[in-house]
Amino acid sequence: MDKLTKYFRDTVEEMRYKTTWPTFDELQKSAGLVLIGSLVFAAVVGVMDVTFESLLKAFYNSFR
Repeated sequence: MDKLTKYFRDTVEEMRYKTTWPTFDELQKSAGLVLIGSLVFAAVVGVMDVTFESLLKAFYNSFR
């Protein structure tokens, strides 16, 4: 039980005194970057989906 208590005590100490937390402005910039990256990734995947769907439809319709 002492090891567990020491682990949690050390964890709290490290989170309080040794961790460098971002400022609010840095946090906003990072969140904006993640949002833009996610939207770009979603757009790329959407274009790929539409492209493959139309190619597969054309391929399957060629056998009718």
